[in-house]
Amino acid sequence: QVQLVESGGGLVQAGGSLRLSCVASGRPLRNYAMGWSRQVPGNEREFVAAVNWSGGSTYYADSVKGRFTISRDNAKNTVYLQMNSLKPEDTAVYYCAAPMNPYGGGSYSRQQWYDYWGQGTQVTVTS
Repeated sequence: QVQLVESGGGLVQAGGSLRLSCVASGRPLRNYAMGWSRQVPGNEREFVAAVNWSGGSTYYADSVKGRFTISRDNAKNTVYLQMNSLKPEDTAVYYCAAPMNPYGGGSYSRQQWYDYWGQGTQVTVTS
């Protein structure tokens, strides 16, 4: 079965940077889209970034566009989320996500495509 483990969260001041990592196990990463979402208690989960199966296309929510970068290293079965110019409103638990099915065309950019989720890593940005 697919398992996802996030790491890299922590406490950072506004304007700082963090890099989150998500290691996938149970199958090769190749040919599967990967995504990142975040959630604040009492709020719906917000889909913030995704990369398609080939690595040739990415998606970013307007709230993070220009500040966050998603990347993948298939040889390491790892997906990253580089977060720069962090703001207090970025404070959330960040989850990585993987779909059950490979490929998927444009579906990679929609949260509903994803079936597997990690346990989350806390990011706290102070002012």
